Amino acid sequence: MARPLVADIDLDALRHNYALARALASGSRAVAVIKADAYGHGAVQCARALESLPAEQRPPAFGVACLEEAESLRQGGIATPIVLLEGIFDASELPRVEALGLWLTVHSEWQLRALLAYRPTSPIPVWLKIDSGMHRLGFSPEEAASVWQRLVSAPETVTDLHLMSHFASADAVDASYFDRQLKCMQALAAQLDAPLCLANSPATLAQPDSHGSWVRPGVMLYGSNPLEAPNGASQRLQPVMSLRSEIIAVRDLAAGEPVGYAGRWRAPHPSRIAVVACGYGDGYDRHAIDGTPVLVAGKRTSIAGKVSMDMLTVDISDIPEAEIGTEVVLWGRSRHGALLSVDEVARYCDTISYTLLTGVLPRVPRRYSRLD
Repeated sequence: MARPLVADIDLDALRHNYALARALASGSRAVAVIKADAYGHGAVQCARALESLPAEQRPPAFGVACLEEAESLRQGGIATPIVLLEGIFDASELPRVEALGLWLTVHSEWQLRALLAYRPTSPIPVWLKIDSGMHRLGFSPEEAASVWQRLVSAPETVTDLHLMSHFASADAVDASYFDRQLKCMQALAAQLDAPLCLANSPATLAQPDSHGSWVRPGVMLYGSNPLEAPNGASQRLQPVMSLRSEIIAVRDLAAGEPVGYAGRWRAPHPSRIAVVACGYGDGYDRHAIDGTPVLVAGKRTSIAGKVSMDMLTVDISDIPEAEIGTEVVLWGRSRHGALLSVDEVARYCDTISYTLLTGVLPRVPRRYSRLD
């Protein structure tokens, strides 16, 4: 029998979440962001699932972080346009960008010079990134008009020019900084008469004024709620990954007996402990504290003791039917219908869902629902 840990990927839920993004931003086009191997879900399989939608419902473009991710999609048979959200990392990549038919983000002077010095067979679609307040990548707002003009003046190299930026706090209840960034970019778009792409997942879910010509749903596609305060839209998201395993051993402990490394958890009374095939060697967060929720036989219980490399332990004192082979869901939906949000698990680990989802390691098999 194979080790029972598996990440079940619900491709219908993925398609549902993408449809929700489209519905929330019905006046915009929606780039489906599948960088970081589709946030740990499998980029090629997720792209195929979205490409299988009817033509009017499928993504007009996918978003990735780098050329290598785009190459993997093309090798997997994905024909949809792909935006390189961080652009090139070296001028030598430009021939591959052209050959693969990619759309290019330009965020810095060296990238701009490299592009304008290149002579493609056909012009390359370009998205000009502006630093409206995130202070990572992008030209300053004061540079935007001159850079835009340099790109417009090279029609043999550049086509389909867009403006883009990234919000630093679209997920926050306090919208003051978000509003500052939004007003900056809206003013630039009006000045340049430019199509605008701003809204990430939280802005797509909660900030309709930011939707513009394009939105960029990312983590919301995978069923995670990125908002500080959930709203009606975020509550309609469906989890795509269910990380599930089984009990592989059971221990009966007397009151006061310790469990795991350093004996962090001690039985407060005679207790029944289950050993589960999942650990930090699979990507489960070692920082999970005692009390981190799990589902055993569809019932909620919690971690008891430190997470090990290949195993973790949970308290099943109140689940008498639990035995070797019983299903354990670390996050996602159990076969009994119960749901444990990856966002809730992340809070117990003092991290975010992005870290948990992208951290599931390759030794964990991904098992996909059937493509229609």
